[in-house]
Amino acid sequence: MPSPFPGMNPYLEQNYDWNDFHQTFVTRMRKLLEAQIGVNYFVKIEVRLYIHERSAEERRFFGVADVGLSSKRDRPVGRVDSALTAPIQLQLPAVEIEKQSSLEIRDVRNRQLITAIELLSPSNKDPSGDYETYVAKRRQILNSPTHFVEIDLRRGGQRPTSPKLPKCDYYVLVSRREDRPTVGVWPFGLRDRLPTIPIPLTSPDPPVLLDLKAVLDITYDDANYGKHIYLETPEPPLRPKDEAWARRIAGLDR
Repeated sequence: MPSPFPGMNPYLEQNYDWNDFHQTFVTRMRKLLEAQIGVNYFVKIEVRLYIHERSAEERRFFGVADVGLSSKRDRPVGRVDSALTAPIQLQLPAVEIEKQSSLEIRDVRNRQLITAIELLSPSNKDPSGDYETYVAKRRQILNSPTHFVEIDLRRGGQRPTSPKLPKCDYYVLVSRREDRPTVGVWPFGLRDRLPTIPIPLTSPDPPVLLDLKAVLDITYDDANYGKHIYLETPEPPLRPKDEAWARRIAGLDR
């Protein structure tokens, strides 16, 4: 069954499930776009790898130091044991590895990047995370002859600045290179249907339409998220009225 929500499913906004949802959603977008763009283009998944070192507080909590020393000299060792065991044991810094996927539509003939499509992740909206890195990439694309599409399906975090968006839970931004500095914005709320958006190609080819609700429903079914996401709560927490509505939609109050 598809997601029971008309728009974004807030129970997918959990840090535990988000990375898996992000990768699956991007893959399903690629499939739907490839079915429409024709023979002159292809869609490529671009994967970026981010390595986050745990903070000092996190290392203290998990009992992991930046560099730990332990000596084996305080116990007797046999000849074989001493040959196989290093005299000093060190620990590498505790790190967290995050993969972020985005889409690129490229020209078949010359591999030129035509359209970049980004689905924002929590770290893209975290000033202490990859916010500055993402903003720099965003600025570079907007200063190039590439179309740009930005999709934000997370309520939390700090959104990239410029343009200033209206108050909304989620949004999609479409920047056609020939229209800059004007951009199209689709703001929508928790209870609104996910929009269908135009994905620009090279003129005179018309844009293709991407139904984000269809993408989410396919993603939800393929990954069978309904089995487990309702055991947790959305992050950040919903407003009280929205929480009551969401629980009713998800069938949690039966």
